[in-house]
Amino acid sequence: MSNSDSFIDEVTEEVRRDRFYAGLRRYGWIGALLVLGLVGGAAWNEWRKAEADAAAQAMGDRVLTALDATDPIVRATGLSEVPASGDAAALVALLAAGAQRDGGDTAAAVARLSALESDPGLSPLYRQLATLKRLMLAGAAGTPPADRIAELTGLTAPGAPFRQLAEEQIALAEAEGGDTEAAIARLRALLQEDGVSAGLRTRAQQTIVALGGDPGEG
Repeated sequence: MSNSDSFIDEVTEEVRRDRFYAGLRRYGWIGALLVLGLVGGAAWNEWRKAEADAAAQAMGDRVLTALDATDPIVRATGLSEVPASGDAAALVALLAAGAQRDGGDTAAAVARLSALESDPGLSPLYRQLATLKRLMLAGAAGTPPADRIAELTGLTAPGAPFRQLAEEQIALAEAEGGDTEAAIARLRALLQEDGVSAGLRTRAQQTIVALGGDPGEG
């Protein structure tokens, strides 16, 4: 390669370098902003995660503290004061309703559960659970068995999350209403289903015996 060619290459490279640095001076702030945005966004996300974790832990601590109370009314009051939203609030409300029931305030428990049922912001799972729990308390609140059965039937659709528990409650309402044969038949059919929990199976068998039936008969 001649000296003139080397000189031309050096000049060309110098021009490229000058253009590169000129571009950096002119548009480099855009890259800097992008870098700052990425770093800032990552920091913001980490801060939000830390805040969410801290809030969840604080809520859990308050729930556990409330549940430690031996007096059910104190438990219900403590749970009612726990700051929560969405499905977490539904879980806390279900616990509070249970504490109110244990404390003998069935009407307040039913009212709390009814409010959960009508909350469109909750997932169907929690709303159906609130319905089931309310209907389980409805007998003590004086709701006739036929009315309870009518509502419980809405929870027995195939694939419904609490279908088997609802069938158990229908059988209990049938027995309460004097239709012992229907109650026994329903519980026997329940025992034949797949996925019946050990607790539910035991309760169904005991109820059949208490009603004068034989769990083994089909």
